[in-house]
Amino acid sequence: QGLKPLVPTESPAPIFGTSKLASDLPATDSFLGINKVPDLQKIFQRSDGLPVHLKRGVPDKMLYRTTMALTIGGTIYCLVALYIASQPKNQ
Repeated sequence: QGLKPLVPTESPAPIFGTSKLASDLPATDSFLGINKVPDLQKIFQRSDGLPVHLKRGVPDKMLYRTTMALTIGGTIYCLVALYIASQPKNQ
């Protein structure tokens, strides 16, 4: 029997998003849409004293506060559960 290799010996055929060659596509067809990178670079490189995870305004603040609330709530819940579990049982 012996050991069998973990990886296949033949590589699978590549899968592409389109059957057309890039040279066959018109220049106006864009699969990626508009380039948002320069706009985002302006936002994130601005020196306004905010940490990078809060630079995009209200959605970032809501996500941050929700995460902090769940973290603190989960910690309190675990501590209470440990306290209750450590109490001796009366029979």
